Amino acid sequence: MSTVLTENLAKFSGADWLSAVEELLPAIHEVDRAAVQIWFRFYPLELKRFIDAAEDREATLNGIVMKGEFELAGQIDTSHHFLYGHRYWPAVKCKIEKVADEYKGEPSSLVELIKDVSMRVSEKVKADRTLTNAIAAAGLMTLNQVGIDAFRAAKGEVAEPAGLMRKSPDAIVVERNSDDSQGFFGFLKTVDKKFTVAFQASAYAGKLPVILDQEVVSAAQSDHSQDWQSKDDRCWDGPIPIECTSASCGTCWVGVLGGAEKLGPVKPRERRAMKVFGYDQPADDAPFIRLACQTRAQGNATLVIPPWNAVFGKKVYNNVDEVVLEPNTTSAKRLRETIASAVTGE
Repeated sequence: MSTVLTENLAKFSGADWLSAVEELLPAIHEVDRAAVQIWFRFYPLELKRFIDAAEDREATLNGIVMKGEFELAGQIDTSHHFLYGHRYWPAVKCKIEKVADEYKGEPSSLVELIKDVSMRVSEKVKADRTLTNAIAAAGLMTLNQVGIDAFRAAKGEVAEPAGLMRKSPDAIVVERNSDDSQGFFGFLKTVDKKFTVAFQASAYAGKLPVILDQEVVSAAQSDHSQDWQSKDDRCWDGPIPIECTSASCGTCWVGVLGGAEKLGPVKPRERRAMKVFGYDQPADDAPFIRLACQTRAQGNATLVIPPWNAVFGKKVYNNVDEVVLEPNTTSAKRLRETIASAVTGE
């Protein structure tokens, strides 16, 4: 079943949604400013529409080497777990359903629709609107992708905030931007400086010790404190999903919630690979989407791990040329033929 609201939302492209989020950024608290941009890259509308339009869904998913859970339909209440505004999700879901019932098709921009939902939620939960704008945007996109029936069927429940997310928005921002103390003589240290990379996924969270200029994936591979693969099939060697460790498969892409400027600069190989994968890495010097295998820590950082990975740049966006892939592990080589097909769009 559709509603006037869902029919209206369906008229907007992925670029329209990203433009709306960009316009809203000054009105979004810093605690969720990177997070909401990451969320929209984790669930790109063009990829969803590409998969939905496929004659053979399974073949299409295999053709883009899809691994993990991409569909928002199975994550309506959880996909935005890394947003501070996630705590307001029950109210957001309720208000969006009410807007869907009331909406008569009045001309409205995406920004106006998002602001309307955000205003209703902020009044309901007694929170500043800068804390509800991001989750309102994510909520409307979720409705757009899953449809009104699935949206209504979701329970609309969230767990109590835990760990750092229990703190105030300002305190979270401060902690994400802080580095570990290097001791009284820390200013004398060079290669032996130690930092922390915090990470969170939908099913787990934790912290990794890293040394100056160490690749994040390398640090993650040293963490055998848990059976990570029982939480995510892609995590066979540490808490960050990996496959090739050479920017050839896209498995280890992550969002950077804090400390982006304290991660090593993006090199041409990573920049090129991200276009191939379709992950929409911003052209900034310190982007909020990175490949963990190519990212060197030069301070503390906070990462969020997407629940899926794929290689869809050419097939969905048609914006990359054929490139030579150079996987350097046996398992990655088994992906070479499939990934090459995804890259060329054949």
